[in-house]
Amino acid sequence: MILTQRAIDRHLGSFRAQEETLYMWSGEVVGRLVPGFRNLAADLYWLRTVQYFGGERLFSQDKRFELLTPLVDITTTLDSRLEVAYRYGAIFLCEPRPMGGGRPQEGVALLERGVLNLPHSWRLRQDLGFYTHLFLGDSRRAAEILLEASELPGAAYWLKTLAAEILAKGGDRASSRRMWQQMYDQADAEGGSIRANALEHLRILDALDQADRLTAAAFEFENRFGRAPRDLAEVAARGLAPVPLYDHAGVPFDYDPTTGAVTVSRKSPLWRPR
Repeated sequence: MILTQRAIDRHLGSFRAQEETLYMWSGEVVGRLVPGFRNLAADLYWLRTVQYFGGERLFSQDKRFELLTPLVDITTTLDSRLEVAYRYGAIFLCEPRPMGGGRPQEGVALLERGVLNLPHSWRLRQDLGFYTHLFLGDSRRAAEILLEASELPGAAYWLKTLAAEILAKGGDRASSRRMWQQMYDQADAEGGSIRANALEHLRILDALDQADRLTAAAFEFENRFGRAPRDLAEVAARGLAPVPLYDHAGVPFDYDPTTGAVTVSRKSPLWRPR
């Protein structure tokens, strides 16, 4: 057996995603098995949720996150007031694959459940408004939720202004940037995944802005010299590139000489489907 296991390890490598199995898929069933220890069980299931998400994201090849929803559901059923599970669980679920579960409807539904169980948490309601706008594209409903959050004790003063902005402008990049910036600033003291996730999205928006400006520069090159540039290096050589030719991850932007469009490279960790 030892020789066989060593052969398997040499083939698969030292680090690999482990096969994850849930023997119980119901929080109520788990709760009946641990009477008087539901909160402790919730903490253990939340720890397993975080470990599962991190393992899948780092080591799994397909990154399907199949157990993410039941793990979060069991956790919040065992302890319906565990705010961190709603906030971080929504991040895990809403993020598009391969960085997350790619299930924004389930992430928003989780936050809705959190708002029902913790009606005085303005942060949960704020996250619900943000994700409704950012991942579902429902600006009107998002604005309504943010206005509701602004009425709660201790709520941030800028929630009403932000609600008005996204209601007026819809799904524009500027309002998305402000939302992620607010989440980043709020999480400064908390740290963790919320802050890292917000920073990543800010860099994604920066990359999109850079690509737009480089596209405009490529068209300016064509207007001046009567032909499309062969590549972005030629644009830069003429002093027309207003920003670096690579994104925050250090990956060069893609350029299509037939259309003149500059886009974030699919090889970049900052690439996301439109």
